[in-house]
Amino acid sequence: MSELAYALILGVVEGITEFLPVSSTGHLILASALLGATDERWKVFNIVIQTGAMLAVVWEYRARFFRIDIALYRNLIVAFIPAAVFGLAFSKAIKAHLFHAVPVALAFIVGGVIILLVERRSFTPRVEETRAMTWLDALKVGLAQCFALIPGTSRSGATIIGGMLFGLSRTAATEFSFFLAIPTLFAATGYEYVRNRHLLAGGDLSMVGVGFVTAFVSAFFVVRGLLRYVAHHDFVPFAWYRIAFGLVILGTAYAGLVQWT
Repeated sequence: MSELAYALILGVVEGITEFLPVSSTGHLILASALLGATDERWKVFNIVIQTGAMLAVVWEYRARFFRIDIALYRNLIVAFIPAAVFGLAFSKAIKAHLFHAVPVALAFIVGGVIILLVERRSFTPRVEETRAMTWLDALKVGLAQCFALIPGTSRSGATIIGGMLFGLSRTAATEFSFFLAIPTLFAATGYEYVRNRHLLAGGDLSMVGVGFVTAFVSAFFVVRGLLRYVAHHDFVPFAWYRIAFGLVILGTAYAGLVQWT
């Protein structure tokens, strides 16, 4: 397969999984391992194309983002800070020890179990809409996002489930998770690109472009579909998917059926 085909596959994986509670980073690590796209250049590629998925949210909510909403901007800044601080402090150690198939699979399973436990609780939401969130609500969601630094945990899963535990309605938690993706993914992409731009040559522009566009298109449909889904359903199916997928990864690794790199 050509590198453009790899870029297309990874772009679709990123777009589909970025806003679902299943971990886009975990899926990209596993997909890259299967494709053999595991060198440092592809790792930078996987982070850069997150911007494509992020722009899908900007487009979907463009009417709200391009009008003055001080409370929303304040909440996004407050929620972004914890992950930024912890990410700068621990990103090197996390990449060295946890960006591998087995830790990702374990995080899939643990995250799935947590979703099942949360969904068993019955609670009355304290905050029905994102407009009603306080800065303290935003800070709590931001602290929950720190767990997503562990690959396989899921940024959207941590923020949505964390938001629900802290009193947000399912819809409000999902919507704020979408919003929080914008500063988080933009900062992660910019930081990684500045540090490792030397790894991408001029000839890689078409590869990055394919991944960027496919991530945008697939994420756009996921964002719209997930908002409709959470209006009438819970996240239990995603939990069982995480557990089953994690067990498959562990099983194939233990049996030697797949050489996860």
